[in-house]
Amino acid sequence: MTTKNLLVELFVEELPPKALKKLGEAFAGVLFEQLKAQGLTAADSALTSFASPRRLAAHITAVAAQGADKAVSQKLMPVAVGLDAAGSATPALLKKLQALGADASAVAGLKKIMDGKAEALFYDSTVTGATLAEGLQKALLEAIAKLPIPKVMTYQLADGWSDVKFVRPAHGLVALHGSDVVAIEALGLRAGNSTRGHRFEAAVDPVVLKDADSYAATLAKDGAVIASFAERRAEIEKQLAAAAAKVGGGVKAIDDDALLDEVTALVERPNVLVCEFEKEFLGVPQECLILTMKANQKYFPLLEASGKLSNKFLVVSNISPADASAVIQGNERVVRPRLADAKFFFDQDRKKTLASRVVGLDKVVYHNKLGSQGERIARVSRIATDIGMLLAVDGDSGLAMHAQKAAELAKTDLVTDMVGEFPELQGTMGRYYALNDGLPSDIADAIEDHYKPRFAGDELPRNQVGVIVALADKLETLVGMFGIGNLPTGDKDPFALRRHALGVVRMLIERELPLQFHEITRLAFGAFPAGLLQDKAVELDEFLIERLKGYLREGGYSVAEVDAAIYAQKLGLWSTLPKRLAAVRTFAALPEAPALAAANKRISNILKKADGVDAHVSELLLQEPAEKALHAAMKQVAPQASAQFDAGDYAASLQTLAALRDPVDAFFEGVMVNAEQTDLRLNRLGLLATLHAAMNRVADLSRLAT
Repeated sequence: MTTKNLLVELFVEELPPKALKKLGEAFAGVLFEQLKAQGLTAADSALTSFASPRRLAAHITAVAAQGADKAVSQKLMPVAVGLDAAGSATPALLKKLQALGADASAVAGLKKIMDGKAEALFYDSTVTGATLAEGLQKALLEAIAKLPIPKVMTYQLADGWSDVKFVRPAHGLVALHGSDVVAIEALGLRAGNSTRGHRFEAAVDPVVLKDADSYAATLAKDGAVIASFAERRAEIEKQLAAAAAKVGGGVKAIDDDALLDEVTALVERPNVLVCEFEKEFLGVPQECLILTMKANQKYFPLLEASGKLSNKFLVVSNISPADASAVIQGNERVVRPRLADAKFFFDQDRKKTLASRVVGLDKVVYHNKLGSQGERIARVSRIATDIGMLLAVDGDSGLAMHAQKAAELAKTDLVTDMVGEFPELQGTMGRYYALNDGLPSDIADAIEDHYKPRFAGDELPRNQVGVIVALADKLETLVGMFGIGNLPTGDKDPFALRRHALGVVRMLIERELPLQFHEITRLAFGAFPAGLLQDKAVELDEFLIERLKGYLREGGYSVAEVDAAIYAQKLGLWSTLPKRLAAVRTFAALPEAPALAAANKRISNILKKADGVDAHVSELLLQEPAEKALHAAMKQVAPQASAQFDAGDYAASLQTLAALRDPVDAFFEGVMVNAEQTDLRLNRLGLLATLHAAMNRVADLSRLAT
């Protein structure tokens, strides 16, 4: 089977830049898979995708002009239906064969094969392989239909009567198998061997393609277009670095993959230029300037080595004139009003203190069932104050007071002009305005940081006040939404409750906060007016525990290890879990571990059935040698393990308890726990309860039992 390389290009008007990369990959991917499914590609066929602002294309190696014929065995009908008592074909069978292009002569060649409980007739035939024109036509239509387009547009074709639906109007179709044009159609277009180059800088128009393999090179030479998304992106990165080096002073372009992808989707042949703005604008917080340059203008701000914003920035132009001064001046002229707006907002906002803006939050709706932002911030403030008091050292209320103040002001920047224009700056501007008001830095930092962590892997608030306010803010959201029944379902989580819960988990563990999680959730429920919420405390606890398990498992621990650490001593402090997990893993590697885990599980089951056993042992009631030996071993081992636990050396505590393996095994072999004599039975249960409590301080070892 001879093969040639295939090139398919769809030439369109400017595609949505944020979707271009995904569109290009999807178009080429579906095209390739469809051709492969029809047997038109080889085992070693390779796919290369292309995507520029005005084209989607795919180059596929080793594509056959026609697929190989395939032997097909087709089930017709049960034998009892297809053949009469004499073995002759029934009218139903003859009709079926006729539909398949066969006649009565094919009856003798039919196969009888058991199909379930009865025999069925099967017809063997050879299906001619699809031609490339047929297969590519089907593949192209499928690739167009499956493009991940959120919204299509309808436009008229050249005849003035017909219309089609697509992401953007299409103006050209190329399909080359080697140097031969493949006769296919799509979107009112017939395939040819020519395309269009750069709108302004193409050397020729149209650009005629000699063959499939010359596509990228011909477009670059005659069309002034870098067709490959990846190559164009790499070229922009290279030019950005070179331009920054030319500016000097150690500056570098801001690192933003999303911006780089978007700009790559906006240009066909990039040309990076250096521009600048007036230094007076550097008095505005650099986050504002950076955001307006990136979001509104798609510029790359230049940062000094210290991270401070420079007054120079880089523009990725789509044209390369001999004299670029007009392009540079035009971009400088365009950005100036944007920066002036940011400066105006900043100057105006500073005329009012954050404290004076608190009343304005009463007019901002938070949720129709939970009230205004003003009501919400009152709840967050109360929760933050209570948590601050729990964390206060020696009764010092300073931490709680700062947390309360930060919580009161945390959302006030929502009613500033700057955040109204740039919502992404909420928190960031609050910090600047707090410092302008003369507030302590820990309060200002907490106002910015209380949104953290905003996503997986994000940093935590930088100080204790910020951690407290962030906890309070997330707990208020969780409690409020759970209390009105807005729980996440499946993959739907419109209020980002999973992210908020994970934030609570991370802060409790990574900041080693001495807080019981169920205590602070109850505290948060108490901040809401009576009767406003349903009692969903248990459901919220379970939700948090599930996030906790997921967080710990992502740290590389098994389900059994996580459960063992979590469920010790009624969950304990989450801040101790990393050390507990490390201890569990060390213990699990000991030779005594399996036997002790199994014994612990057995003890747990016995105590559950006994219900309400007092962990107390009377030595006078110890009769059997094995129970005396276990009690003696515990008197020796338990105090040492307890001291190690209290000192935070969990691994050593569990290793010490490993010495109880032999006495425990001997106890279960030689002692009847459920003795008929009540006092003996209760004493033995008390011995097991004492053992159970000692063994499960670090971890619930029964969870390690297989």
